[in-house]
Amino acid sequence: MNRGDISIKFCQKASMVERMNKENTLNNNFDLKAQANNELKSYLAASDWPIRLKMALACRKLASESHAETLAGQITSIDENKDILTSSIVGGFANAREDTIIKINKEIEVIEGIGIPNPGVRFHIWIYQERKDVRSIVHTHPPFASALSMTGKPLKVAHMDAAMFYEDCAHLTEWPGVPLADEEGKIIAEALGDKRSILLANHGLLTTGRSLEEAVYLAVQFERAAKLQVLAESIGEINAIKPSHGREAHDFLLQDSIIFGTFNAWTEEILRNQPDVRASA
Repeated sequence: MNRGDISIKFCQKASMVERMNKENTLNNNFDLKAQANNELKSYLAASDWPIRLKMALACRKLASESHAETLAGQITSIDENKDILTSSIVGGFANAREDTIIKINKEIEVIEGIGIPNPGVRFHIWIYQERKDVRSIVHTHPPFASALSMTGKPLKVAHMDAAMFYEDCAHLTEWPGVPLADEEGKIIAEALGDKRSILLANHGLLTTGRSLEEAVYLAVQFERAAKLQVLAESIGEINAIKPSHGREAHDFLLQDSIIFGTFNAWTEEILRNQPDVRASA
């Protein structure tokens, strides 16, 4: 065997060893990720709190994150009878309680509870009609998402903490006016398409969820993502992330375990510090 043959065989063996090492690394990474996801699933699950209490807690959380500095904004959920639960506009999000959550029909008429809904809830009906997978909607006007909505720019996802919006956030580029009528609802529903979230031009944000927890989780994280973008663009250009990494992080951050665990952590703090959120005796 000449030196050339030896060199070729050595290179082939080295290449094979390198491929095996890469495969082992990939398999090991996959196993570690699967193990982490299984552990999260075992410990982080939806709470068994009543839906009205969850909604009141969600309102308090949104208020604490500057999503409800006025009476603007709405939160809705579909119950097991396909009726719509929402918070009464009286008192706003910050004063929501378990017993101030009302039930309305598709004509926005109160059928259970005391209070009145925010008139803007009407455009939620359009989204529920178009998206059978959606069980809850949050629409708010927090400062950074509202500021971004004034620029004509879409939400840019370039940080892990915002990756739940990677390729999953629509952008309505023209404000259709105050969404109190059917036409605005139709426009917003069409612009949302199959995405979970949308940035509404000259307006604010809207998020949807397969659960109340998901819609609220996305709303809170949307405002934080908008804040990151505003801060980043104030000091330089935003560097894009690799699509494969963005999609992986998107799926990881939208696991039920992450959503429920995060929501439960937020709301346990509220229950501890604001016990009046429960229905009065």
